[in-house]
Amino acid sequence: MGAPPVIAVVGPTGSGKSDLAVSLALELGGEVINADAMQFYRGMDIGTAKITDAERRGVPHHLLDILEVTQEASVSQFQQQARELISDIHGRGKRAILAGGSGLYVRAALDVLEFPGTDPLVRQRLEAELAAQGTAVLLERLREVDPVSAGRLSDDRRIIRALEVHQLTGRPFSSFMPQREYFQPAVQIGLAVDREVLRDRLAGRVHRMVDAGLPAEVHRLDARGLRQGKTAPRALGYSQFLRVIDGEWTVPEAAEATIVATRQFARRQLTWFRADPRIHWLDWQDPALVDRAAALSRF
Repeated sequence: MGAPPVIAVVGPTGSGKSDLAVSLALELGGEVINADAMQFYRGMDIGTAKITDAERRGVPHHLLDILEVTQEASVSQFQQQARELISDIHGRGKRAILAGGSGLYVRAALDVLEFPGTDPLVRQRLEAELAAQGTAVLLERLREVDPVSAGRLSDDRRIIRALEVHQLTGRPFSSFMPQREYFQPAVQIGLAVDREVLRDRLAGRVHRMVDAGLPAEVHRLDARGLRQGKTAPRALGYSQFLRVIDGEWTVPEAAEATIVATRQFARRQLTWFRADPRIHWLDWQDPALVDRAAALSRF
């Protein structure tokens, strides 16, 4: 018999992915691989709802706290790390369980997906052109060589990346988008949520984060170079509470902005995951959730 399927627990933020992954690991004899890009960062604990040692219930967790806030998260590096961990975990007779809501990272671990290289000099030149000419000019240039990506992208960082890939490979960035083809056997379990209940739950979670010390956490990370990072300072809650430090917002204003941004993010996650027909959706509040998920995951 070959290696067992990789298990991936997916869904929107606040739906209970971490808890289900731990329960599945205990039920099936598994280990958890983090697939939430913001939980890679040391010190970003409260604002990312990072699972605590107690909540892990003795289950080994991988790819948590592997980066400083000044470092840039790399989906291609994650792909290599995750696949090496999957091979190692399966080689020890355990089950590998991915848990996280960063859709592209999940796809990178599970699917046949090629990542083009990078060139710092090309990136720097494009960043200088962006600063001098503005987003609209670069987006129009992208439209000429890759209309598909131009129609999808509005973020400056991604526009630059798409232009960089075209310059380096001669291929449109959109041609590197993942196909729905598993790299190795896998089963994806999605947590289906009641959206109104989730809206209230996310608001409550943000308020609990604030009470637990999120403003102080952001202040500590600011002293460690949070603003100099390319990925970490864009995390939900952190970008908002940096504005409190700068005197632009009050704590209640930052909390409300975080709630709005978190709800928007959850909607985008649901749109992403709902587009994948391979996901088995289970009710997030089903008392038999763990048993149903385990039944799908056995081989």
